[in-house]
Amino acid sequence: MNTPPPPHTPLGRTRAAALASALCLLMSGCSVLGAADDASGGDAAAGSGSGMRVALVTHGGEGDAFWDLVRRGAEAAAAKDGIELTYTSDADPVAQADLVRDAVRDDVDGIAVTLAKPAAMRGPVAQARAAGIPVVGLNSGIDAWRPTGLLEYFGQDESVAGRAVGDKLDDLKAKHALCVVHERGNVALEARCAGVKKTFGGETTNLYVDGTDMNAVTAALAARLRQDRSIDEVVTNGAQYALTAVKAVRQAGSRAEVATFDLDKDLVRAVRDGSVQFAVDQQPYLQGYLAVDALWLYRTNGNVSGGGVAPVLTGPAFVTRSNVSAVARFAAAGTR
Repeated sequence: MNTPPPPHTPLGRTRAAALASALCLLMSGCSVLGAADDASGGDAAAGSGSGMRVALVTHGGEGDAFWDLVRRGAEAAAAKDGIELTYTSDADPVAQADLVRDAVRDDVDGIAVTLAKPAAMRGPVAQARAAGIPVVGLNSGIDAWRPTGLLEYFGQDESVAGRAVGDKLDDLKAKHALCVVHERGNVALEARCAGVKKTFGGETTNLYVDGTDMNAVTAALAARLRQDRSIDEVVTNGAQYALTAVKAVRQAGSRAEVATFDLDKDLVRAVRDGSVQFAVDQQPYLQGYLAVDALWLYRTNGNVSGGGVAPVLTGPAFVTRSNVSAVARFAAAGTR
């Protein structure tokens, strides 16, 4: 439902801070610190103007290039809107839920969260809503954002993306696809592979690996490819896993091709040289940007994208050897 922003707004805090600063200057000539100087926990990117504080809490792993793109998009929106942004992440759903609760206790003006494990987020999101803090979703949980109580959602319909990949594999005359899931129970990854299986005319098999150990991923992939020579397509769920799959294919002496969901600058090079057939781009930079900007629009103008009932889709878009040059310069700049 499209409802006006709750009473919990940054405007009162901004006026109070301005009054305190004026009194400080009149009475003692002390310096006035920017909002970023008060930030605690996580990494903050502050602009000036709105007085808003927003927390972005994801399930991204440390050093994952995909989440760097999400964060850069969020930081760009924060800089534009004058928002103090704090980014935190944890792949463990319980720990991620605790980070959301921390943001609620910190009385932020808005929260953007991923729903890789939706059940873990229901309690913290309910606490945020009870405190009058709007919460939007991004990236994961397109089937769960409304039941979880989120205001808006920005991301890719993973089932649709998976079905599109299945159709593309048919066009490429593939016969047996191995869909690699690097995080068991992640609803987005499971939906992708299920989508592939739904439309692909050949055989689809899932392979579950420990995505935190790239050497183990390579070994598991190579072993499966040696074991089953009928596999002629490996579909991964992340750019770095696609590059690992290319390595595993070579180690196994397999003739399998590699395709992937998600994109980064290294994957762009792999698509360009033909070692990866194609990538499905869900535009993570855009997801981060829209999620933060949406909270600012809601607070300042009462806007709700999709009317609060429909998600805002950021993908899928196929990047192939024929069109990779169009996104290469953006990938090099760290925004695609």
